[in-house]
Amino acid sequence: MVSTDFKALIQRFYHLQSERVETYRLFEEGHEAYLRTGPQYDFDHYRQLVHEITQAFCGISKEVLEIKGKLYHDFDRPDLSEHIEMLQSKEKQKLELTAKLQLARQRAQDHPEDEGCGENIQEIKHEIIKTKEALSEIMQDFKYDSEACD
Repeated sequence: MVSTDFKALIQRFYHLQSERVETYRLFEEGHEAYLRTGPQYDFDHYRQLVHEITQAFCGISKEVLEIKGKLYHDFDRPDLSEHIEMLQSKEKQKLELTAKLQLARQRAQDHPEDEGCGENIQEIKHEIIKTKEALSEIMQDFKYDSEACD
């Protein structure tokens, strides 16, 4: 029998991952709005968005790491803890790639004559897709392993 505390912890983890997805969506929308302010760019507004997004991601990561610790120490589930460790690493990589993509998009908008910009954007998008696939795999493994006790 799996404890309700364990199930609640797993549900909270899934909820945090959903929050992370939503935060990425807001980040993307905010960046698109920022690009529409070019070529002068409303950087102050964008900087505020980046600050808020960073705060949101930090809060999510902090709580995910707390869940990781509880899974390891309170529930003796180093397997699930390890999945979260890998997930956090991939999420960090995804965020870095997202920021890199945003800079590349602005550069492409500012320098339409530079054909290398488009190629750079495609390469970064490809890396993001690979990272999302890896995240999806980790989540599948987490789901499988967390349900294996039911």
